[in-house]
Amino acid sequence: MDDSGNPTAVGDFEQQMKNCYEDLDKILKHFNCTFDDVVVENVFTTDMSLFLKHAEYRNTIYTKQFPTGSWLGVKELALPEFLIEIELEVHKSN
Repeated sequence: MDDSGNPTAVGDFEQQMKNCYEDLDKILKHFNCTFDDVVVENVFTTDMSLFLKHAEYRNTIYTKQFPTGSWLGVKELALPEFLIEIELEVHKSN
């Protein structure tokens, strides 16, 4: 979503995926974390075949290790324009 709450990259799965990770990166940085601190990543998508086609993009996100998690194909997300949603759990060591 953009800053006004409107869907972005409508119909473009790859760009929606990249937008999700960019937004998550901003949130992680706000809490002084990185993707190295992610311990669980759950991906929800309305099109698993497109996710699998673009899943290698995650190699640019997780450069040390992949977190545990699930990839779930769902019928729909909050808005019909949404094709992917990514949920993270983070553990930051003291």
